[in-house]
Amino acid sequence: MGQEVILIVIVVAFAAFMFYNSRKRKKQQGELATKMVPGARVMLSFGLYGTFLSVDDEKVTADVEIAPGTVVTVHRQTLSRVVDDSASDIETTATPEDEAKPVAELNGEPVYGERVDNDRLDETDSKRKSDD
Repeated sequence: MGQEVILIVIVVAFAAFMFYNSRKRKKQQGELATKMVPGARVMLSFGLYGTFLSVDDEKVTADVEIAPGTVVTVHRQTLSRVVDDSASDIETTATPEDEAKPVAELNGEPVYGERVDNDRLDETDSKRKSDD
């Protein structure tokens, strides 16, 4: 008897979760549709930014201007969101943690990408030959 009750509770919880997600998705689509007006700055699902021009409901396409005079036609579902020009998606201010820190050498070996002068290169080769 106890196993059947647990199974029923799990099924009911799963159905409630699906219903909640469906309502949430419809609400987000409705908000996006109200913001999606010609002239709005949009981001496509593959990261391309442009200005929304028009939508063709019969062909399920949208025209987006990605550069002055360059208009691309994409599937309507690729319009992922409307971008607010006043808010920046990328933080551009530098913090003290972002500053370059000196990198220590590894056992006298040059660090990847470090330039090495010829004298030091000869010393390193002689060490390797003596180690073998």
